Formats: sequence, structure tokens, C-alpha cells
Amino acid sequence: MNKLKAIWQLMRLEHGVMIALAILVGYLIAVQNNIPPLETIILPLLFSFFTAFFLQASTFALNDYYDLDIDRRNQRTDRPLVRGDLTPKTAVYLFLFLFPLGIICSSFVNLTCFLIALITGLLSIVYDTVLKKMKLLGNFFIAYVMAIPFVFGGAAALPSEEAVLHLHPAIFIVALIAFLAGAGREIMKDAMDFEGDRQKGVKSFPRYIGIRASNIIAATLYLPAIMLSFVPFFFQGYGTYYQNLLYFILVFLTDTMLLSTSLQLIVKQKPNMRFYRKFTLLALFIGILAFLIGAFTGG
Repeated sequence: MNKLKAIWQLMRLEHGVMIALAILVGYLIAVQNNIPPLETIILPLLFSFFTAFFLQASTFALNDYYDLDIDRRNQRTDRPLVRGDLTPKTAVYLFLFLFPLGIICSSFVNLTCFLIALITGLLSIVYDTVLKKMKLLGNFFIAYVMAIPFVFGGAAALPSEEAVLHLHPAIFIVALIAFLAGAGREIMKDAMDFEGDRQKGVKSFPRYIGIRASNIIAATLYLPAIMLSFVPFFFQGYGTYYQNLLYFILVFLTDTMLLSTSLQLIVKQKPNMRFYRKFTLLALFIGILAFLIGAFTGG
């Protein structure tokens, strides 16, 4: 049982669930009220989910392999490699097995999804091996990784020759929200990991401008994400989200959580980063549910 828990933690499978939901949201927004028969969409959706599951699991395993020394310095006992529950070789073997599976699965969706998966997967390897020490850039790559599943899901609903160019505008809104909130969360997390990053020479926002200023930047990235989340509710062109009360309630809850985090980051000298790291992840999960439920209940 402990080994299974350690593997779950290594591969961050809770993130895989969120990515799968984001893909489903993108798909449902793309088809709106014209959902095709189940027998025609089940395989593309399954292959989309498997793509996300395998790629995120493999790159998280590789991430922990390269981050082992830094995580030890930061006393990241939530990491199974730090605790010694799994060996570094296990992380490498999981990456070598799961990464190709993710790329193969994407090829069964359509050409656009295959290209998105291939490019994102290769960039993830670059991030794990190079950009981790340049968090000034790496933070925004992680934000991209949080945003692209919505586009991937939307592309999965369309023929290859139509994908991306003909996506519903709500997909780009939710992707932009995810990007902004994701960038804010990553910069916020850098403040928590500052000591270990400093010792390893990692180039992060806190190292150059200080923890306090970094927290303020993180807060200012959350704020436009909050404002954008109301656009689909107030504008008729956003289909099922227009004046959708369930969507509004859930997104309001998400925004309240992100706004309270922003205020704490701005006002407090030393906010509880470990708490807000989990708190903002929960907020983003509720935000995904808002778009998911909104896709089903409006119109």
C-alpha cells in the first residue's frame, strides 16, 4: 500500500484527474449542445485522457528525479524520492515507459492533438532538464501546461483540418484563466522553495526581486484571471455559460478563494505558503468544475 501511495505521489495523479477534466471541458465547449453519439466519441476521449495521464505522470517522475537534491534541501518530505520510498531509477523507468505511451495515444485522436502532445511533451523534458534552473521562464511553461489541456480537448472534438482555428472562444478564455492563475501559483510556490533554489543557483523571481515582491506579482496574476472568469456569464456569445447560475456560483467560489489568497500575499509579510499551495489547487479544481457543469447545464 505504501508503494502504491508513493507511486501516486511521484506521478501526481491528482493532477492527471484535473487535466482529464480540463480536456473534457474543452471537448464539451467545442461541441456545445451538439454532443455526437457516445459510440463515436468514446475512443477519441479515452485516448485523449490516456495521453494526458501518461504524459503528465511520466514528466512528473522525471521532474522529481532531476529535483531530488533541491527537494532534499527544501525538506520536501511530500516527495517519495526524498523519503526513500522509491528509488531514482524507478522514476526514470516510469518515464521511459509512460512517455512514449502518451505520444502514441495522442496519435489515435487526430493530427492536431498528436502535434500538441508531441510539442508539449518535448518541452516538458526541456523544462525538467534545463528550465527548472531558469524559473523565470519555467513558471510560464508550467502555466502553459495548465492551459493547453483545454485547447487539446477542444481540438479532439474537431477534424484535424478544422482544429484550433475553429475553436469556441470560451475555450481560449478558460485557457487564458488557467495560464494566468497557473503562473501566479508557480511564482507563489517559488517563494516557498526559495532556500533550496538559492543554494542550487536556480534563477527564480524571489532570488532577483525578493519574496515579498514575488508574492505581489503572483497576486496581480490571479486578479485578471478572476475578472476573465465572469466574461462567459455576461456575454451571449459564450453559449451555455451565458447567464448560467450554476456556473456563476462555482466560479464565484473559485474567485473568492483566489482573491483571498491574493490579499494574503499582498498584506502579509509571511503568508502560510504550504496552506495556500493546496488552497489554490483546490480553487483551480473548483474552477474546472464550474466550466464542466456549465457546459452541461446552460442553454
